[in-house]
Amino acid sequence: MLFSVMFLPPVLIALLFDEAMLATFALAFLLTLACGLLMWLPVRGHRDLRGGDGFLITALFYIGLGLFGAIPFLLAPELNLSFVDAVFESMSGLTTTGATVLVNLDDMPRSLLFYRQQLQWFGGMGIIVLAVAIFPMLGIGGMQLYRTESPGPGKDNKLTPRITETAKALWYIYVSLTLACAIAYWVAGMSAFDAICHSFATVAIGGFSTHDASIGFFNSPAIEAVACVFMVLSGINFALHFLVWRRRNLLLYFADYELRTYFVVLLFVSFAVVGILLGDEGNTSALRQGTFQAISFVTTTGFVTENVAQWPASASTLLLLAAFAGGCAGSTAGGIKLVRVLMVYLQGMREVRRLIHPNGVFPIKLGKTPVSDRLIESVWSFFSVYVLLFALSVVLIMLTSELDFITAFSAVGATLNNLGPGLGDVASNYAGLDADVKWVLMFNMMLGRLEIFTLLVLLTPAYWRR
Repeated sequence: MLFSVMFLPPVLIALLFDEAMLATFALAFLLTLACGLLMWLPVRGHRDLRGGDGFLITALFYIGLGLFGAIPFLLAPELNLSFVDAVFESMSGLTTTGATVLVNLDDMPRSLLFYRQQLQWFGGMGIIVLAVAIFPMLGIGGMQLYRTESPGPGKDNKLTPRITETAKALWYIYVSLTLACAIAYWVAGMSAFDAICHSFATVAIGGFSTHDASIGFFNSPAIEAVACVFMVLSGINFALHFLVWRRRNLLLYFADYELRTYFVVLLFVSFAVVGILLGDEGNTSALRQGTFQAISFVTTTGFVTENVAQWPASASTLLLLAAFAGGCAGSTAGGIKLVRVLMVYLQGMREVRRLIHPNGVFPIKLGKTPVSDRLIESVWSFFSVYVLLFALSVVLIMLTSELDFITAFSAVGATLNNLGPGLGDVASNYAGLDADVKWVLMFNMMLGRLEIFTLLVLLTPAYWRR
C-alpha cells in the first residue's frame, strides 16, 4: 500500500507534460493499492514477528515490489515489453543494478524516465535500512563490520538507541546528499529534470540515466566532476557519514581504515586505467575518461561516458574486476565490499605467517582494532559462497544459451555486483538475452543486493522448522 505512492509523482509529471502514460501510472497506482489493501485487511492488527522473520520480509520486499514495480513497464504502450523484460527493468532499478533492456531513452515519456530513476532512489534508501536492521543478524552486515573496524574506544555500539531512529538519521543524510547532488548537477548545466533524475541514480549508486548515452550525453567536464564527487561520497559507509555529522569531526573520515583503503583502490584503478588509455594511440581524453570510469565502476554505479567495451581489453577487464570489491560496507554500493576483501587478505597473510612461525599468535586487526575469529569465519563463508554462486551462474547461463564466456562472465559479474554495464553482448543493454538468462540474472541481482545469505537462508529447511 505504501509502495503505491511511488506511482503518484509520475502521474503528476504525466499531467504536467500531457503524456499518455497518465492512465498507465494511475492504473498501476490503483492495482498496487488494491492488492496491498486485500493482503492487509485479513491480518490487520497482527504484528507479532519471530526471530528471523526479517529475512523473509526483506526477500519479499524485493520480490513483491519488483513485480508490482513492473506494472508501468508492462502496460506502457510505448515500450511493448514482455513480462520478463518488465520485471527485469523493475528489479534492476529496485536493486540499484542499472542493467537495462530499454533503448531509445531520449524519446521516452518523461514520466516513465522519472519513474525508473525513482525506483533506484527508493531501492537505495531500502539498502540503508537493510544495512542497519537486517544484515547484522547474519554476522556479516554493514553495521557489524562498521562497529568492528571503527577506530577509537569511544565508538558507539549503535548510532542511536533505537533502530527506527537510526534509520531516520541515515535517511536524512541520504535525502540531503540527493538534494545537494541535484543542485550541483543543475548548476553544472543539466536541466532541472535531468538534475533530479540523475541525482536519484547517483546517490543510490544505480546508474540509470534519462539518455541512451548516459552521462556521456552531456559531454561536460563539470557534470562529470559532480558525478564523481557524489559517487565517491555515496560509496562511503553511511554510518560513518552520520558519525562525522553528529560529532562535527571530519578527521573521523581519515581515521577509518576501510575508507583509506577505498581511496587507495580508487587511485590505483584510476591511474592504471588512465595509463592504459594513454598507451592507446589516438586517445586524447585519457585522464578525464579513465578517471570517471574508474570511479563509476569501483563504486558500482555504472554511469558511462564512452563504450568501455571498445577500450583496450586490459582496461575494460580491470574495471569489471574492480567492481567485484565494490564500495564500503553500509553504503549503497554493490560488490563484495572492501572491508570483506581486506579481511580475506589479512587472513591470508596470517596463514603465511603461521607457516613461518607455527607457534606464533597473530591476531587480525583492522587498523588498531582486533577482529573476532567469528567475524573472520563469516566473511570467509560469504566469500566462498559468493565465488561458488558466481561460477554456477556463469556455467548455467552458458549451458542454457549461446552466449560466449566474456558475455556470460561480465553479465553475472555486473548483476551480482549490482554494477549494470557489462562486456560483450551486454555492453550497452540486456535486451537481446534469452528469457531464461534474464531470470538467472535477476536472481543474481537480488543475491548481490541482499548480501547473498539473506536470500539463501530462506532456501534451507532449518529456517522453516524454527
